[in-house]
Amino acid sequence: MIRVLLADDHSIVRGGLRRIVEDAGDMTVICEAEDGPSALALARTHLPDVAVVDISMPGMDGLEVIAQLQAEMPQMPILVLTMHEEEQYVVRSLSAGAKGYVTKRSAPEELVVAIRKVREGGRHLSGGVAELLAERLARSGPTERSSLETLSNREIQVLKALALGTTNREIAEVYSLSVKTVDTYRFRLLKKLNLRNNAELSRFAIQNGLVEA
Repeated sequence: MIRVLLADDHSIVRGGLRRIVEDAGDMTVICEAEDGPSALALARTHLPDVAVVDISMPGMDGLEVIAQLQAEMPQMPILVLTMHEEEQYVVRSLSAGAKGYVTKRSAPEELVVAIRKVREGGRHLSGGVAELLAERLARSGPTERSSLETLSNREIQVLKALALGTTNREIAEVYSLSVKTVDTYRFRLLKKLNLRNNAELSRFAIQNGLVEA
């Protein structure tokens, strides 16, 4: 029996995923997490065979969870299950250590297959995701890194918040940082992305699918 951890901040979604998993007959959900810190704590306690993790979660996003789980339990395969289909999320998830990437749109057909595959040591990408990566390689070559790939997970979080018009003080409160630290992240973003101000940061975030216009 494959023992699965589900991490998603929506209880209704988790309920639907649990039914899909347990109807398969050869797997069971042993624990559910509604945020990043809970996902880490439950993984450490229950040591599931596969962790199914969403990217957008409160407290600590899925990319941070993946990186931390990989550092602590590299033998545990992680499958990303998310609504995000943009290229940058796929690349960053796989770079963080995820063994598979399934979109929620394709979950009913692919989730069980993906869990089995990563549990056996393989990889699984939703069809549309695989096409995105193939197009990326054809467009830019395998060694070229996009600007987004140079950013840390925290820098991505700050970038998204700034693009939405959130103040430095508000960002500091949400992520338990000092205002000075947030300002340091903003400076790094401007330097790494070769941009001049928050308006250009917002435009960059919209163009790269991090926030909606």
